[in-house]
Amino acid sequence: MVEQIIFIIIAVLTIGSALVVVTNRNLFHAALALMVSFLGVAGFYVLLEAGFLAAAQLLVYIGAISILIIFAIMMTRRMMQTTEAPYNTQWGLGLIAAGLVLAILVFVVVGYWPLPPDASVYLQTRTQVSDAVIQNSVVELGKAFVSPDAYVLPFELASILLLGALVGAIVVAWPPQEEGEA
Repeated sequence: MVEQIIFIIIAVLTIGSALVVVTNRNLFHAALALMVSFLGVAGFYVLLEAGFLAAAQLLVYIGAISILIIFAIMMTRRMMQTTEAPYNTQWGLGLIAAGLVLAILVFVVVGYWPLPPDASVYLQTRTQVSDAVIQNSVVELGKAFVSPDAYVLPFELASILLLGALVGAIVVAWPPQEEGEA
């Protein structure tokens, strides 16, 4: 019962802050609400007893991606002029996309509704995982990242991509030099 109440609180926090992200006209406030939404997702990982994923969510998305977005907003604000329209002119296309997503969600929910009589057994029970699996999961993940038979190539490609993005961000943010300066 307590877990359900905590889940509802986290769900309301996450969905509410996600709605603030997409409806707020202030870009900086929307980025702050995005951080709260990421925090709610980390809370879901904690409820699922996935501590590593919760920590990764906190470090990567809140600690890195959100801060990068806020820096980008703060750095590009002074470069932007008020020549463009402050409102989104593609609201019709967004409405069509939102309607399509809603139709897909309704189709999936109607396809599985009503639940079969034995579904309550699956919804109320948890699959027990042995302590050995939980204790070695991060170690096995680390081994899989560096194993030539597993994920070393995608891991290295992602690191090269992130390095390229970092170098590109520095080049874009670097102030232009005046002619004659060395």
